[in-house]
Amino acid sequence: MGNVMEPWKLEPARDTGLTPGERFRSVRRESGLLEGLAHQACFLLLRTYFAIAHRLTIEGRDKLPAHGPFVVAANHCSHLDALALGAALTPRHRERAFPIAAGDVFFQSGVTSTFSAIMLNALPMWRKNCGPHALADLRRKLQEEKAIFIIFPEGGRSRTGSMMPFKHGLGMLVAETNVPVVPCGLAGTFEALPPHRKLPRPVAIKLIIGDTLEFASTANDRTGWSQIAQGVESAVRNLATQ
Repeated sequence: MGNVMEPWKLEPARDTGLTPGERFRSVRRESGLLEGLAHQACFLLLRTYFAIAHRLTIEGRDKLPAHGPFVVAANHCSHLDALALGAALTPRHRERAFPIAAGDVFFQSGVTSTFSAIMLNALPMWRKNCGPHALADLRRKLQEEKAIFIIFPEGGRSRTGSMMPFKHGLGMLVAETNVPVVPCGLAGTFEALPPHRKLPRPVAIKLIIGDTLEFASTANDRTGWSQIAQGVESAVRNLATQ
């Protein structure tokens, strides 16, 4: 006899039962057809914008893993940073790519929540009330859904253009997992759109993607988190100054 097929099992979406507002702010959010099309359109517009307005150059794109889960970690001094990193992703990455955005900036109102969730596919990180459970939810999503996170471990934009120390949250996401971290260095985004400006200048932007780092053998405790933060910070610093 031939192979017996396993019975098909219908599983409800993880965001079933949430209102639209709750869903946009939830880590459990799943993309529908219209949102998927919106993400694709947004990425196409971003790539066109960065190519024309900022002559974006990308080195090392071949170092991105073929599929998730993985974490892209970069320096942060401009609202252009997450958009530039998103524009660097390949089409096969986009559906599962989630920029981790400050909840108190991008998810405070209904308008910004809708834009951030639908157009950017961003997930909120609430800086003032970010307890272990929030990071645990993100860690679970990263592994179980083979997601791709774009994060800025400094925890906020630099006001001077110089990198700040990386925080431990990155370590809490990847310690004792097989999830690789891809360090990236951005140059030109501060000159193009520093925190005090509202509109960007047509300044050239460069992105360098480094070799992946893995932390499966790094302890999932404060010491391990610190080691991960320092290791990734060092790699990003080297890339950002090339």
